[in-house]
Amino acid sequence: MQDHKTKILAVCNQIRKGTLMETLDIEYVDVGENYLTARMPVGPKVFQPDGVLHGGATVALAESVGSAASYVFLDGNKFYVRGIEIAANHVKSIREGFVYATASIVHKGRTTQLWEIKVNNEAGDLVSNCKLTTIALPKE
Repeated sequence: MQDHKTKILAVCNQIRKGTLMETLDIEYVDVGENYLTARMPVGPKVFQPDGVLHGGATVALAESVGSAASYVFLDGNKFYVRGIEIAANHVKSIREGFVYATASIVHKGRTTQLWEIKVNNEAGDLVSNCKLTTIALPKE
């Protein structure tokens, strides 16, 4: 299991090269039977003008981990995964450290998937609760 987990995380971290995920320093750090977790450092690069984490950066993290989870838990070699709707409730500000986003499957349909993504700070406090709907499009 550990080798499989290591391989999945390596693939997720490899595909972020040259993308927004690399720009925001998003790193995939954990995967389980029905979840994927990524982290993002909180600092000036992702601040809004008053020095707290920008909600848009949080949503970019959430959509990135949810879409990557769809890629992992579907057959990414057979499907393109696209986010078609995302909603976020931001409940706590953060100025430093890391935020961790964990995408868990709520509905795994053949075409659409629904993900709940909880974004927490290093202490485990909820920062944002997000919902992402993805669509799987055949590569044929």
